[in-house]
Amino acid sequence: MSDLVSVREARREDAWGIARVRVDTWRVAYDGLVDDRILAALDPEREGHRRAELWLENTAAAGAAQFVAEQNGVIVGWAAVGACRDDDRPGTGELHAIYVHPSLWSAGVGHELLTAATASLRSSGFAEASLWVLDRNERAAGFYERHGWIEDGAVKSEQSSLAEAPPLIERRRVIRFE
Repeated sequence: MSDLVSVREARREDAWGIARVRVDTWRVAYDGLVDDRILAALDPEREGHRRAELWLENTAAAGAAQFVAEQNGVIVGWAAVGACRDDDRPGTGELHAIYVHPSLWSAGVGHELLTAATASLRSSGFAEASLWVLDRNERAAGFYERHGWIEDGAVKSEQSSLAEAPPLIERRRVIRFE
């Protein structure tokens, strides 16, 4: 079997594979950055059902697209894009999410997903895009910086699902498409 990774547009039936990648990635990437109880409570089956139920809602908006990376028929990465959700960035795009299974970090999968995601944003007519990175997630920050995304100074705080856990602090990065 080939070990090549291919990127394609995601489909509703990919929801469970996407959920597995997202949960596995959160547990590794956010270890020490997010309360352990939150990471332990992540459930890929529940997340897959939720993603499948919300599929049309999450993909119906103009400019919305989702991509998966597959290796040997198994989903190993996911990216989602669409219009920016920030009030101060109307008319721009946003990379809503990008996750690569930790077993394939630094193997080019993230680059391929990011390439597909930014091409989709461009083809949707966005001249700029933004994304949010969890504070202290140096691995992700370095990845985006290498791809031309720069911090713009915006910071947001979101209360986690666990009320007694500290809020999650995120920093915004932006890119202008040439």
